[in-house]
Amino acid sequence: MSEIVVTDIGGTHARFAIAEIKNSQIVSLTPPITLKTADHPSFQIAWGIFGEALGRPLPRAAAIAVAAPINAELINLTNNPWIIRPPQIPEKLGVDHYTLVNDFAAVAHAVAMVEEEQFKHITGPDTPLPKSGTISVIGPGTGLGVAALIRNEGQTQVLATEAGHCDYAPLDAVDDRILRALRTKHGRVSVERVVSGPGLRTIFEILSEMENRPVPPGDDKSLWKMALEGHDSIAIAALDRFFLALGSVAGDIALSHGSTAVVLAGGLGLRLVDHISSSGFADRFVSKGRYRGLMESLSVKLITHPEPGLLGAAAAYIQEHGA
Repeated sequence: MSEIVVTDIGGTHARFAIAEIKNSQIVSLTPPITLKTADHPSFQIAWGIFGEALGRPLPRAAAIAVAAPINAELINLTNNPWIIRPPQIPEKLGVDHYTLVNDFAAVAHAVAMVEEEQFKHITGPDTPLPKSGTISVIGPGTGLGVAALIRNEGQTQVLATEAGHCDYAPLDAVDDRILRALRTKHGRVSVERVVSGPGLRTIFEILSEMENRPVPPGDDKSLWKMALEGHDSIAIAALDRFFLALGSVAGDIALSHGSTAVVLAGGLGLRLVDHISSSGFADRFVSKGRYRGLMESLSVKLITHPEPGLLGAAAAYIQEHGA
């Protein structure tokens, strides 16, 4: 039995846990400790705080999932200011072996290994995930994560992507208003400007302007709470529009990947599960013109494992080091 530190670093939070590994299998995963990235100036400091909270020396092996493209020399996280220099990891963190993996590639590793009971059916055929072909793994959080899981005769391969930064494509007049507002602010508009946690506020502000209503004060968290609990008509409409955009984007990514199924995940995934099935997500997902029939044949599920990023980071470590 061996232990490794597993870390999932996103734009808002960094989660730390200990994974026990035996015979190249993940035996257990401790309850995570979650830190806000904005509260700590560096990954190394957050790592030390986790060690102090654990109350014992940390294992000398680590699996680190990061919300950024993996680079051998320097990693700038996409939605938080932390910087990771891989050559310095052994010295700075006190580890002998480590694995770096994109955060949504880690989620795709988790999708490959969890049981069918840990998926909730969203739309399309209610069948198990296919054993061959490409599964698109998509999830809104602080940004929009995307990866591809490729299955072939019992073998799996995970591909990290940055598809969340593809161009946003409006489909109706309200989408056009959203695009114009974001273009004025950012110039180029990527899909994660809309399909992400902060994207809900963007939609909310535009709908409020269309209705000549003032935007109430509050942060993104309070807005999501207001929308999910149905306390404000504009917030509810903004959430509906968010689901429409998520459906469109998930369908576009599935077409781009040549997918046989889609799995939703991400920081918002479990919070949305009770609302997405009754939203316009499914209609936008399949509305791809001549390819509507193909899209209707794809199963869309949501992974319900509470920490797929941590689980998948451990799986990526095993794949690299054979622990």
